[in-house]
Amino acid sequence: MPVSVSAVTDRLPVFPWDKLTPFKETAVAHPDGIVDLSVGTPVDPVPEVIQKALVAAADSPGYPTVWGTLELRDAITGWVTRRLGARDITHRHVLPVVGSKELVAWLPTQLGLGPGDRVAYPRLAYPTYAVGARLARAAYEFYDDPTELDPEGLKLLWLNSPSNPTGKVLPQDDLKRIVAWARSHGVLVFSDECYLELGWEADPVSVLHPDVNGGSYDGIVAVHSLSKRSNLAGYRAAFLAGDPAVLGPLLEIRKHGGMMTPATTQAAAAAALDDDAHVRVQRERYAARRESLRAALLAHGFRIEHSEASLYLWATRDEPCWTTVAHLADLGILVAPGDFYGESGKNFVRVALTATDERVQAAVKRLS
Repeated sequence: MPVSVSAVTDRLPVFPWDKLTPFKETAVAHPDGIVDLSVGTPVDPVPEVIQKALVAAADSPGYPTVWGTLELRDAITGWVTRRLGARDITHRHVLPVVGSKELVAWLPTQLGLGPGDRVAYPRLAYPTYAVGARLARAAYEFYDDPTELDPEGLKLLWLNSPSNPTGKVLPQDDLKRIVAWARSHGVLVFSDECYLELGWEADPVSVLHPDVNGGSYDGIVAVHSLSKRSNLAGYRAAFLAGDPAVLGPLLEIRKHGGMMTPATTQAAAAAALDDDAHVRVQRERYAARRESLRAALLAHGFRIEHSEASLYLWATRDEPCWTTVAHLADLGILVAPGDFYGESGKNFVRVALTATDERVQAAVKRLS
């Protein structure tokens, strides 16, 4: 009897973005067109230094390595040291991955988790943390403070700072306390830090910083992506950094699975990590859009919570999120409903900063 694909799909929720389709149709019908602030996908050009590196690597007929080129590993270790304050990082401490979403979705499976194991993540969170647990048939749960969790059977603890969707940043002391608690109970920590370069009213700190981890990477791994800070969402460029005892086995598993970043993307990622100037330029773009949208939303009667970092404004009119989504769709503005990220987001919407300057100004005008 053939295997039924539904045996896997039955474990998964309805893809949340499909629920936005009718509201997108309403927004598209606006006379001045849609302003799509629902998804955090970059719209600005890929920096020239990165495009040139990609083109130079175009003649790559052979298979790339899963561990990445020496140049890419050098770039990762250099960036982690320079930007995150990490110490004594070697090639054994890093691993390229094919975009961070792939890693999040398949990590529990690659770690060998299954029935009887537990995965935990923040109460308001990126939905793929739960999807990864479901794919592995592991149990999953959310938390307000991870140190209040029952550690029995807890194998994987996700941190996310700055947060998607709220933009909340975990203070250094909280990170230090959580890492110490997890180590004392043998719980593996993966810290999703993909928005770390985009702190506005706070300075995000990595779990790789010695003031957080005490100079040891035991039991901790940081997840980083070039999608947001370098406009490389289309390239699928991300990496892990942390405990070699975790990354070594993951490397072997990924070798067997053929999970290799394309050679062209590896070259582009190395160029991106070696260049800080383009990140400053992109930050300035997002900062200006954030200020304009924030002021317009407040003037329109919204309240904004957290949002001290990342690419989103976490906003509410103290009404059901879908009512807010419909209201903004009538103005030709599409946003993400807060309940995509958990029940406690039911009265919020997530407003992305990822639209062109022209579209952002169109949204500001409509909100005024």
